[in-house]
Amino acid sequence: MFFPVNRAMLLKNTGIAILFVLVASAGRAQRTDKLDQWMEDHVKEMGGRAMLAVWKDGKLVYSQSANEMTRKQKMVNKFIARRQKKEADLSDYTMSTRQPIASCSKWLSAALVMTFVDEGKLQLSDTVGKYLPVLSAHGKGMITVRQCLSHLTGINEPPLKESLKDLRKVGSMDEAMEYIAKMPMEGTPGEVFHYSNAGLQIAGAIIEKIGGASFEELFAERIARPLDMKDTDFGKGRVALPAGGASSTPEDYLNFLVMILGKGVFQGHRILSESSVAAMEKDRIDPDVRVAYSPVPMAQIGYGYGEWVVRPEGTTVTSPGLFGSVPWVDNEKGYCAFLMAFYIKRDDREARFRELKQLVDASL
Repeated sequence: MFFPVNRAMLLKNTGIAILFVLVASAGRAQRTDKLDQWMEDHVKEMGGRAMLAVWKDGKLVYSQSANEMTRKQKMVNKFIARRQKKEADLSDYTMSTRQPIASCSKWLSAALVMTFVDEGKLQLSDTVGKYLPVLSAHGKGMITVRQCLSHLTGINEPPLKESLKDLRKVGSMDEAMEYIAKMPMEGTPGEVFHYSNAGLQIAGAIIEKIGGASFEELFAERIARPLDMKDTDFGKGRVALPAGGASSTPEDYLNFLVMILGKGVFQGHRILSESSVAAMEKDRIDPDVRVAYSPVPMAQIGYGYGEWVVRPEGTTVTSPGLFGSVPWVDNEKGYCAFLMAFYIKRDDREARFRELKQLVDASL
Protein backbone atom coordinates (compact mmCIF):
# COMPACT_ATOMS: atom_id res chain seq x y z
CA MET A 1 0.00 0.00 0.00
CA PHE A 2 1.30 3.44 -0.94
CA PHE A 3 0.60 6.64 0.97
CA PRO A 4 0.70 10.12 -0.55
CA VAL A 5 3.78 12.12 0.33
CA ASN A 6 3.21 15.47 2.02
CA ARG A 7 6.06 17.41 0.40
CA ALA A 8 5.70 20.40 2.71
CA MET A 9 5.91 18.21 5.79
CA LEU A 10 8.87 16.27 4.30
CA LEU A 11 10.78 19.47 3.60
CA LYS A 12 10.00 20.75 7.07
CA ASN A 13 11.18 17.55 8.79
CA THR A 14 14.30 17.42 6.62
CA GLY A 15 15.10 21.01 7.55
CA ILE A 16 14.68 20.24 11.24
CA ALA A 17 16.99 17.21 10.92
CA ILE A 18 19.66 19.25 9.13
CA LEU A 19 19.38 21.99 11.72
CA PHE A 20 19.75 19.44 14.52
CA VAL A 21 22.90 18.01 12.90
CA LEU A 22 24.39 21.47 12.44
CA VAL A 23 23.66 22.46 16.04
CA ALA A 24 25.10 19.18 17.37
CA SER A 25 28.22 19.56 15.21
CA ALA A 26 28.68 23.14 16.40
CA GLY A 27 28.34 21.99 19.99
CA ARG A 28 30.97 19.27 19.53
CA ALA A 29 33.31 21.72 17.82
CA GLN A 30 32.94 24.16 20.69
CA ARG A 31 33.74 21.44 23.20
CA THR A 32 36.78 20.21 21.29
CA ASP A 33 37.93 23.83 20.96
CA LYS A 34 38.22 23.81 24.75
CA LEU A 35 40.41 20.72 24.54
CA ASP A 36 42.60 22.40 21.92
CA GLN A 37 42.91 25.43 24.18
CA TRP A 38 43.80 23.28 27.18
CA MET A 39 46.58 21.66 25.19
CA GLU A 40 47.96 25.05 24.18
CA ASP A 41 47.70 26.41 27.73
CA HIS A 42 49.51 23.47 29.35
CA VAL A 43 51.95 22.18 26.73
CA LYS A 44 54.94 24.20 28.01
CA GLU A 45 54.66 22.68 31.50
CA MET A 46 54.40 19.21 29.92
CA GLY A 47 57.81 19.35 28.28
CA GLY A 48 56.90 21.62 25.38
CA ARG A 49 55.26 18.91 23.28
CA ALA A 50 52.13 16.84 23.86
CA MET A 51 49.54 14.83 21.99
CA LEU A 52 46.06 13.73 23.05
CA ALA A 53 44.16 10.95 21.28
CA VAL A 54 40.64 9.83 22.29
CA TRP A 55 38.80 6.71 21.10
CA LYS A 56 35.05 6.09 21.40
CA ASP A 57 32.39 4.09 19.56
CA GLY A 58 34.89 2.28 17.35
CA LYS A 59 36.78 5.28 16.05
CA LEU A 60 39.27 8.01 16.87
CA VAL A 61 37.13 10.97 17.89
CA TYR A 62 39.88 13.41 18.83
CA SER A 63 43.57 13.73 17.95
CA GLN A 64 45.53 16.89 18.57
CA SER A 65 49.20 17.80 19.01
CA ALA A 66 50.69 20.93 20.54
CA ASN A 67 54.30 22.07 20.26
CA GLU A 68 55.62 25.17 22.01
CA MET A 69 59.06 24.00 23.05
CA THR A 70 61.17 26.65 24.72
CA ARG A 71 64.82 27.12 23.85
CA LYS A 72 65.78 25.32 27.05
CA GLN A 73 63.49 22.37 26.29
CA LYS A 74 64.98 22.05 22.81
CA MET A 75 68.48 22.05 24.29
CA VAL A 76 67.52 19.33 26.78
CA ASN A 77 66.09 17.16 23.99
CA LYS A 78 69.22 17.62 21.90
CA PHE A 79 71.38 16.69 24.89
CA ILE A 80 69.38 13.51 25.52
CA ALA A 81 69.57 12.61 21.82
CA ARG A 82 73.36 13.02 21.80
CA ARG A 83 73.67 10.72 24.82
CA GLN A 84 71.57 8.14 22.98
CA LYS A 85 73.71 8.66 19.86
CA LYS A 86 70.82 9.68 17.64
CA GLU A 87 69.48 12.80 15.97
CA ALA A 88 67.19 15.06 18.00
CA ASP A 89 63.56 15.14 16.82
CA LEU A 90 61.82 18.37 17.79
CA SER A 91 58.82 17.96 15.48
CA ASP A 92 55.19 17.63 16.55
CA TYR A 93 54.07 14.36 18.09
CA THR A 94 51.99 12.14 15.80
CA MET A 95 50.11 8.88 16.30
CA SER A 96 53.30 7.03 15.29
CA THR A 97 55.75 8.93 17.54
CA ARG A 98 57.65 6.41 19.64
CA GLN A 99 59.25 7.15 22.99
CA PRO A 100 59.79 5.58 26.44
CA ILE A 101 56.57 5.37 28.47
CA ALA A 102 57.98 4.51 31.93
CA SER A 103 55.28 3.20 34.29
CA CYS A 104 52.66 3.02 31.54
CA SER A 105 54.56 -0.25 31.01
CA LYS A 106 53.04 -1.74 34.17
CA TRP A 107 49.60 -2.07 32.58
CA LEU A 108 51.06 -3.93 29.60
CA SER A 109 53.08 -6.26 31.81
CA ALA A 110 50.18 -7.10 34.10
CA ALA A 111 48.08 -7.96 31.05
CA LEU A 112 50.84 -10.28 29.82
CA VAL A 113 50.89 -12.08 33.17
CA MET A 114 47.10 -12.47 33.03
CA THR A 115 47.34 -14.33 29.69
CA PHE A 116 49.06 -17.13 31.64
CA VAL A 117 46.31 -17.01 34.26
CA ASP A 118 43.69 -17.33 31.51
CA GLU A 119 45.44 -20.43 30.18
CA GLY A 120 45.57 -22.03 33.64
CA LYS A 121 49.37 -22.09 33.59
CA LEU A 122 49.55 -19.70 36.55
CA GLN A 123 47.37 -18.99 39.55
CA LEU A 124 47.23 -15.57 41.18
CA SER A 125 47.41 -17.36 44.53
CA ASP A 126 50.65 -19.12 43.57
CA THR A 127 53.59 -18.25 45.79
CA VAL A 128 56.72 -16.91 44.14
CA GLY A 129 58.91 -19.49 45.88
CA LYS A 130 57.23 -22.18 43.77
CA TYR A 131 59.07 -20.81 40.73
CA LEU A 132 61.97 -18.82 42.22
CA PRO A 133 63.80 -20.69 45.03
CA VAL A 134 66.20 -17.76 45.52
CA LEU A 135 63.32 -15.73 46.97
CA SER A 136 62.45 -18.54 49.39
CA ALA A 137 66.08 -18.63 50.50
CA HIS A 138 65.77 -15.00 51.57
CA GLY A 139 62.42 -15.26 53.35
CA LYS A 140 60.24 -14.02 50.47
CA GLY A 141 58.90 -17.28 49.11
CA MET A 142 55.36 -16.85 50.44
CA ILE A 143 54.67 -13.64 48.48
CA THR A 144 51.89 -14.37 45.96
CA VAL A 145 51.65 -13.46 42.28
CA ARG A 146 48.58 -11.40 43.15
CA GLN A 147 50.64 -9.33 45.59
CA CYS A 148 53.36 -8.85 42.98
CA LEU A 149 50.86 -7.27 40.56
CA SER A 150 49.45 -4.84 43.15
CA HIS A 151 52.63 -3.64 44.94
CA LEU A 152 51.75 -5.56 48.10
CA THR A 153 54.89 -7.71 48.34
CA GLY A 154 56.06 -6.11 51.59
CA ILE A 155 59.53 -5.65 50.07
CA ASN A 156 61.29 -2.43 51.01
CA GLU A 157 62.74 -1.50 47.64
CA PRO A 158 65.11 1.47 47.15
CA PRO A 159 63.71 4.61 45.45
CA LEU A 160 62.44 3.97 41.90
CA LYS A 161 65.29 5.69 40.06
CA GLU A 162 67.95 3.92 42.13
CA SER A 163 66.24 0.56 41.69
CA LEU A 164 65.93 0.98 37.91
CA LYS A 165 69.57 2.03 37.68
CA ASP A 166 70.65 -1.10 39.57
CA LEU A 167 68.40 -3.40 37.55
CA ARG A 168 69.84 -2.08 34.29
CA LYS A 169 73.26 -3.28 35.45
CA VAL A 170 72.30 -6.91 35.98
CA GLY A 171 73.12 -9.44 33.29
CA SER A 172 70.05 -11.68 33.44
CA MET A 173 66.62 -12.12 34.99
CA ASP A 174 68.13 -14.58 37.48
CA GLU A 175 70.59 -11.89 38.61
CA ALA A 176 67.67 -9.48 38.95
CA MET A 177 65.98 -11.99 41.29
CA GLU A 178 69.13 -12.27 43.38
CA TYR A 179 69.20 -8.48 43.67
CA ILE A 180 65.55 -8.32 44.79
CA ALA A 181 65.90 -11.34 47.09
CA LYS A 182 68.45 -9.46 49.20
CA MET A 183 66.19 -6.43 49.76
CA PRO A 184 64.79 -6.05 53.29
CA MET A 185 61.12 -6.53 54.13
CA GLU A 186 59.08 -3.67 55.58
CA GLY A 187 55.95 -5.59 56.51
CA THR A 188 53.81 -8.64 55.92
CA PRO A 189 52.95 -9.31 52.27
CA GLY A 190 49.43 -8.11 51.55
CA GLU A 191 49.47 -5.55 54.35
CA VAL A 192 51.84 -2.90 52.96
CA PHE A 193 51.54 -0.96 49.69
CA HIS A 194 54.86 0.18 48.20
CA TYR A 195 54.73 1.37 44.60
CA SER A 196 57.92 -0.05 43.11
CA ASN A 197 59.58 -2.20 40.44
CA ALA A 198 60.10 -5.38 42.47
CA GLY A 199 56.70 -7.04 42.19
CA LEU A 200 56.37 -6.84 38.41
CA GLN A 201 60.03 -7.84 37.97
CA ILE A 202 59.29 -10.98 40.00
CA ALA A 203 56.14 -11.65 37.96
CA GLY A 204 58.18 -11.22 34.79
CA ALA A 205 60.74 -13.76 35.99
CA ILE A 206 57.98 -16.24 36.79
CA ILE A 207 56.37 -16.13 33.35
CA GLU A 208 59.80 -16.57 31.76
CA LYS A 209 60.10 -19.84 33.70
CA ILE A 210 56.60 -20.93 32.70
CA GLY A 211 56.73 -19.70 29.10
CA GLY A 212 60.23 -20.93 28.30
CA ALA A 213 61.13 -17.68 26.56
CA SER A 214 62.31 -14.18 27.39
CA PHE A 215 59.90 -11.55 28.68
CA GLU A 216 60.35 -9.57 25.46
CA GLU A 217 59.49 -12.60 23.31
CA LEU A 218 56.45 -13.43 25.41
CA PHE A 219 55.20 -9.84 25.23
CA ALA A 220 55.60 -9.76 21.45
CA GLU A 221 53.82 -13.09 21.01
CA ARG A 222 50.93 -12.58 23.43
CA ILE A 223 50.27 -8.83 23.49
CA ALA A 224 52.09 -6.80 20.84
CA ARG A 225 51.37 -8.88 17.72
CA PRO A 226 47.72 -9.72 18.52
CA LEU A 227 47.06 -6.02 19.21
CA ASP A 228 48.97 -4.81 16.15
CA MET A 229 51.35 -2.86 18.41
CA LYS A 230 54.11 -2.75 15.80
CA ASP A 231 56.25 -0.15 17.57
CA THR A 232 55.94 -1.29 21.18
CA ASP A 233 58.54 -3.38 22.99
CA PHE A 234 60.67 -3.61 26.12
CA GLY A 235 63.96 -2.83 24.44
CA LYS A 236 67.05 -4.89 23.85
CA GLY A 237 68.72 -4.63 27.23
CA ARG A 238 70.28 -7.54 29.06
CA VAL A 239 67.11 -7.89 31.13
CA ALA A 240 63.59 -6.61 30.50
CA LEU A 241 62.12 -4.13 32.98
CA PRO A 242 58.38 -4.95 33.19
CA ALA A 243 57.64 -2.05 35.53
CA GLY A 244 58.99 0.73 33.35
CA GLY A 245 61.05 -0.39 30.37
CA ALA A 246 58.63 -0.19 27.43
CA SER A 247 58.56 2.25 24.53
CA SER A 248 55.37 2.80 22.55
CA THR A 249 53.33 5.14 20.34
CA PRO A 250 49.90 6.74 20.83
CA GLU A 251 48.49 4.50 18.09
CA ASP A 252 49.87 1.32 19.63
CA TYR A 253 48.90 2.12 23.18
CA LEU A 254 45.38 3.06 22.09
CA ASN A 255 45.04 -0.43 20.60
CA PHE A 256 45.81 -1.85 24.02
CA LEU A 257 43.30 0.50 25.68
CA VAL A 258 40.63 -0.42 23.14
CA MET A 259 41.13 -4.05 24.13
CA ILE A 260 40.76 -3.20 27.81
CA LEU A 261 37.64 -1.12 27.06
CA GLY A 262 36.30 -4.08 25.06
CA LYS A 263 36.64 -6.38 28.09
CA GLY A 264 39.55 -8.25 26.54
CA VAL A 265 38.46 -8.26 22.88
CA PHE A 266 40.27 -6.44 20.05
CA GLN A 267 38.95 -6.44 16.47
CA GLY A 268 36.88 -9.53 17.16
CA HIS A 269 39.72 -11.50 18.74
CA ARG A 270 39.88 -12.26 22.45
CA ILE A 271 43.21 -11.32 24.01
CA LEU A 272 42.24 -11.49 27.69
CA SER A 273 39.25 -13.05 29.39
CA GLU A 274 36.59 -10.67 30.66
CA SER A 275 37.24 -11.96 34.18
CA SER A 276 40.95 -11.10 33.91
CA VAL A 277 40.19 -7.55 32.80
CA ALA A 278 37.76 -7.21 35.72
CA ALA A 279 40.35 -8.58 38.15
CA MET A 280 42.93 -6.07 36.93
CA GLU A 281 40.49 -3.20 37.47
CA LYS A 282 39.47 -4.12 41.02
CA ASP A 283 40.93 -1.90 43.75
CA ARG A 284 43.16 -4.09 45.95
CA ILE A 285 44.08 -1.46 48.54
CA ASP A 286 41.87 -2.11 51.57
CA PRO A 287 41.50 0.57 54.27
CA ASP A 288 43.70 -1.46 56.62
CA VAL A 289 46.63 -1.60 54.15
CA ARG A 290 49.50 0.63 55.21
CA VAL A 291 50.89 2.86 52.47
CA ALA A 292 54.69 2.83 52.73
CA TYR A 293 55.21 4.73 49.47
CA SER A 294 52.99 6.11 46.74
CA PRO A 295 53.89 8.73 44.10
CA VAL A 296 50.39 10.21 44.47
CA PRO A 297 48.06 10.88 47.44
CA MET A 298 45.85 7.83 47.83
CA ALA A 299 42.72 9.49 49.19
CA GLN A 300 41.14 9.48 45.70
CA ILE A 301 42.87 6.55 44.07
CA GLY A 302 43.45 2.84 44.59
CA TYR A 303 45.41 0.13 42.77
CA GLY A 304 44.49 -3.05 40.92
CA TYR A 305 46.86 -5.21 38.88
CA GLY A 306 49.31 -2.95 37.03
CA GLU A 307 46.89 -0.02 37.02
CA TRP A 308 45.47 2.69 39.28
CA VAL A 309 41.74 2.77 40.01
CA VAL A 310 40.31 6.30 40.24
CA ARG A 311 37.98 6.76 43.19
CA PRO A 312 35.25 7.28 44.23
CA GLU A 313 33.39 5.80 41.24
CA GLY A 314 36.07 3.21 40.43
CA THR A 315 35.09 3.03 36.74
CA THR A 316 38.17 4.87 35.44
CA VAL A 317 41.53 3.09 35.36
CA THR A 318 44.92 4.49 34.42
CA SER A 319 48.67 3.85 34.52
CA PRO A 320 50.60 7.14 34.16
CA GLY A 321 54.33 7.17 33.60
CA LEU A 322 57.18 9.12 35.16
CA PHE A 323 57.82 10.90 31.85
CA GLY A 324 54.33 12.42 31.73
CA SER A 325 52.37 10.12 29.43
CA VAL A 326 48.91 9.15 30.73
CA PRO A 327 46.66 6.39 29.37
CA TRP A 328 43.16 5.89 30.75
CA VAL A 329 39.93 3.97 30.21
CA ASP A 330 36.56 5.29 31.38
CA ASN A 331 34.28 2.26 31.46
CA GLU A 332 31.22 4.24 32.49
CA LYS A 333 31.43 6.73 29.62
CA GLY A 334 32.74 4.12 27.20
CA TYR A 335 35.94 5.67 25.90
CA CYS A 336 39.71 5.49 26.23
CA ALA A 337 42.46 8.07 25.75
CA PHE A 338 46.20 8.50 25.67
CA LEU A 339 48.15 11.66 26.43
CA MET A 340 51.76 11.55 25.24
CA ALA A 341 54.28 13.89 26.84
CA PHE A 342 57.86 13.85 28.04
CA TYR A 343 58.79 15.68 31.24
CA ILE A 344 59.85 14.79 34.78
CA LYS A 345 58.51 17.62 36.95
CA ARG A 346 55.53 16.35 38.95
CA ASP A 347 54.08 19.74 40.05
CA ASP A 348 50.27 19.68 39.77
CA ARG A 349 50.36 16.61 37.52
CA GLU A 350 47.40 14.87 39.20
CA ALA A 351 45.26 18.03 39.25
CA ARG A 352 46.14 18.63 35.60
CA PHE A 353 45.00 15.12 34.67
CA ARG A 354 41.68 15.50 36.47
CA GLU A 355 41.06 18.83 34.74
CA LEU A 356 41.87 17.32 31.34
CA LYS A 357 39.65 14.31 31.96
CA GLN A 358 36.72 16.54 32.88
CA LEU A 359 37.14 18.39 29.58
CA VAL A 360 37.36 15.13 27.62
CA ASP A 361 34.25 13.80 29.39
CA ALA A 362 32.35 16.99 28.52
CA SER A 363 33.46 16.87 24.88
CA LEU A 364 31.98 13.41 24.21
